[in-house]
Amino acid sequence: MKKVELYTDGACSGNPGKGGYGGILIYQGHEKEYSGYSPETTNNRMEITAVIEGLKLLKEDVELDIYSDSAYVVNAFEQGWIESWQNNGWRTAGKKPVQNIELWQELLTLLSSHKVTWNKVKGHADNVYNNRCDKLATGEISKHLADM
Repeated sequence: MKKVELYTDGACSGNPGKGGYGGILIYQGHEKEYSGYSPETTNNRMEITAVIEGLKLLKEDVELDIYSDSAYVVNAFEQGWIESWQNNGWRTAGKKPVQNIELWQELLTLLSSHKVTWNKVKGHADNVYNNRCDKLATGEISKHLADM
């Protein structure tokens, strides 16, 4: 099984507000950058979307290391939140509906065929790829600020 790394980041100008996401797929030294924009969204939605859009670029099942500075995204899997949400009918421990259900469900579907390892990285620190993803995400917002 091929081993691929995926670095992702999401950003929002206002929360909610204009949002962007960015990511980098790395396979055998080759890097593919991607990014996108949403006119009205939240930071959390952009963080999840960054992972989803990276997964959509994969052409086959892989062993995947995902790197994100989003505790929301990483902890959903590493802390077992996603399993609890599913077991509780997509409700939080506090019995409230889980936010961004449709994105979580799409993410689960896309992840199902891959062997995934989640990695939490410190945002705005010394991780070159995380910093690049941040620039891609905020760059998408900057491109659209004139639309205000």
